[in-house]
Amino acid sequence: METLQLWRNGRLQEADKKAEIDSMKRMTLTVTLVGTLIVAGALVARADVVSDSWITTKAQIALLTMDGFSVSGANVDTVKGDVTMHGKVATTEDRAKAEQTVRKVTGVKSVKNLLQVVPGSVKEAVAANDSDVKDRVEASLKSDVKMKDVKVASVNNGVVLLSGKTDNLTQSLRAIENAYSVNGVHRVASELQTVEN
Repeated sequence: METLQLWRNGRLQEADKKAEIDSMKRMTLTVTLVGTLIVAGALVARADVVSDSWITTKAQIALLTMDGFSVSGANVDTVKGDVTMHGKVATTEDRAKAEQTVRKVTGVKSVKNLLQVVPGSVKEAVAANDSDVKDRVEASLKSDVKMKDVKVASVNNGVVLLSGKTDNLTQSLRAIENAYSVNGVHRVASELQTVEN
């Protein structure tokens, strides 16, 4: 009788160990799944930040290099693909064209157009010849160490054409903004190539 009881106890102990091991496996699996979900959520959140940053940069480049008009003081903010534009344009047509241009940027879900229409006659006119503009833009670019490979290919009636290479898209935007900030520049066109692409 005692042997039968031990055998049962041995079986019971073995069953208890098996149940404990199964429980530990389930707990490990649960912890692993929760950890994976947390990491995946963090990666998705990080992708949104990178994506918004990329959209903002691409939208600003599009605004600052668009043919047919210029946007003064262009500022673009992006949150989850929703873009808000600030700045000044000369006509309501320019305002609509700027919005259409930004809507074409990959990843843009909506555009809130806060561009102000300020007629050219109201703006302070800066008379400058193309040679002077080119010199000032080159000086502006030379003062920024990261713009060493950016060149002013030409200036024609205040339209500056930039060429050369930058390390990334953000530096391309920086070069365009540097050129755009110079008195006498009406528009900036870009043939800049980024090394990261």
